[in-house]
Amino acid sequence: MISATPFRLMTVCTGNICRSPMAEIVLRDRFSAAGLGDLVVVDSSGVSDEERGNPVDRRARAVLAAHGYPTGDGHRAHRITPDELATRALVLAMTAQHARVLRRLAGGAAPQVLLYRSFDPAAPALAPGAREDVLDIADPWYGGPDDFELCLSQLEAAADAIVTHTRPHLPHP
Repeated sequence: MISATPFRLMTVCTGNICRSPMAEIVLRDRFSAAGLGDLVVVDSSGVSDEERGNPVDRRARAVLAAHGYPTGDGHRAHRITPDELATRALVLAMTAQHARVLRRLAGGAAPQVLLYRSFDPAAPALAPGAREDVLDIADPWYGGPDDFELCLSQLEAAADAIVTHTRPHLPHP
C-alpha cells in the first residue's frame, strides 16, 4: 500500500555506536543516490542503554570517512523504545539476538523485523528451520580496523537490496 507519509526504517544493534549508525549512514546515502531520500526516514538505535548519549565510535567514524561517507556527527546513542518500534515500517537488526529482542519488545504490534544481512545477495541463504544467526554482522567494537572495514562492506553489500525492497512501499516508487 502506498502512503503519503515517509517510510520509516530503523537499524538496530547493541549499543547504537557502531553497526546501526554505520548502517543508517550507508542507507541514507543509498536512498539519496536513488532519488528517494525525501521519501524514507532512516534512523538507528540499540537494544541496550549502555552507550546512551555517546557519539558514533571513533573507529566507525574513521572507516566511514575513509569511504566518503558522513561520519555521524551529532549522533547520540539511545535505546529503542516500544513507541519508536511501533512507528517503523521496517526494522533491520544486526544479529539474530537483536531481532529476538525487537520481536519480544513489539509484542503483537510487530513491524517487519528482519536481519540486515538477509538482503545481501552473497550472504548464506536462510533455509527453513535454519538459525538466523548465520546472518549476524559481528560487532566490530571488539576488534580493530579490519573488523570495521568488514562491517562496512557487509552493510554496503545489502544496502541496494534494501532500497529495492523498500521502493514499492513509497509514495512515488
